[in-house]
Amino acid sequence: MQPCERLTAKETQVAMLVWEGLTNREIARIVGTTEQVVKNYLRNVFDKLGVWTRLELALFVANHGGSRWGHPLSEPCGGRALTGDCAVVCSTQR
Repeated sequence: MQPCERLTAKETQVAMLVWEGLTNREIARIVGTTEQVVKNYLRNVFDKLGVWTRLELALFVANHGGSRWGHPLSEPCGGRALTGDCAVVCSTQR
């Protein structure tokens, strides 16, 4: 199992939004939760992917497909309008 396949849909969504450059506050507003919950998601993502910072996370996503790395289940990928749950796409790693 690839590291990105271990993420939940919400963790993938949060990782993608970090890659897009959003702050925790902006991510919380999009996901419909609090900044503290976003921090919890990020801590889990960091642990699962073996990264230590938001920059490392953004670089991980960029190096593993960028916008193709995760995509909403119900709508096409699209910048800051990403609101649906995300599915992990690791086809380049299989």
